[in-house]
Amino acid sequence: MDAKPAAPSSVIGIDVSKHHFDVKLPSQARTLKFDSTESGLKKLLEKLSAFRECLIVLEATGGYERRLVAELASADHRLAVVNPKRVRDFARANGQLAKTDRIDAHVLALFGERMQPRQSEKTPEKQQELQQLVARRRQVVALHTAESNRLDLTTAKLARKGIRQVLALLERQRCGLDAEIARLVQSDDDWKAKNEILQTVPGVGPGTSATLLAELPELGRVSRQQIASLVGLAPFPRDSGTMKGTRSIWGGRRTVRSALYMAALSARRCNPVLREFANRLEASGKRFKVLITACMRKLLVILNTMLQTKTAWRSN
Repeated sequence: MDAKPAAPSSVIGIDVSKHHFDVKLPSQARTLKFDSTESGLKKLLEKLSAFRECLIVLEATGGYERRLVAELASADHRLAVVNPKRVRDFARANGQLAKTDRIDAHVLALFGERMQPRQSEKTPEKQQELQQLVARRRQVVALHTAESNRLDLTTAKLARKGIRQVLALLERQRCGLDAEIARLVQSDDDWKAKNEILQTVPGVGPGTSATLLAELPELGRVSRQQIASLVGLAPFPRDSGTMKGTRSIWGGRRTVRSALYMAALSARRCNPVLREFANRLEASGKRFKVLITACMRKLLVILNTMLQTKTAWRSN
């Protein structure tokens, strides 16, 4: 649900780094600094308890913010986790070229006042667990691919033996993660029903289905335009006057896009609807990148509609 417009005096900016939290409180010129430790986090939460009605704005920093976000959400604070690029572009547009943790906290507070970002929803613990398992599986697969490539280029017997041992370990980890992801999905009736519907589509396997459940919970709950925009498959125009620029996609959830890319490659071969669609685009002269992106978007829209209507795959 969108956040209510925040008054200029009711926004808190928090810059999160590995070792510190820099906090810009309303009506205070100076920022406060708290250590990114158990005691520091406790002190920060105690300080913020006096600002229950404020919107707290912080950036998605790749993981360092997760503990703080979870604690703030548990304490029922209003919270907005925003894209760092949007904040940096906002700072440049306001002539703020310098960048320090203290300055970033001020910029985040100003960004919240001016842009009124959407309030983040609280992520259930089970959803967080599934997200972490899916992310770890993706990392293990990437490591396995890297080690396989090294094996092809290695001739020393001892080095090849070491690489094979690492590959065997990674394969065991991947199998264990697959089993745990499947168990977690089966333990939730809603996930179980959605998973069964998604996997009726030719080209969508357990990996793609798990990624969609973990990292695209909005699937089946929003319109086709909104779901395409969330994933980053909505083409943006680049027109000026009479010039019609090339449409291109931008932003969105990269990991979901990667899963849909592999699913679209498979669906192009084994899914009659996507195969016919791709052949029609190819016959009209579309480049491969345009063709596969269109297939990804069409597949996503189909999946979204299937979950909305609770309908399994039908070729027509």
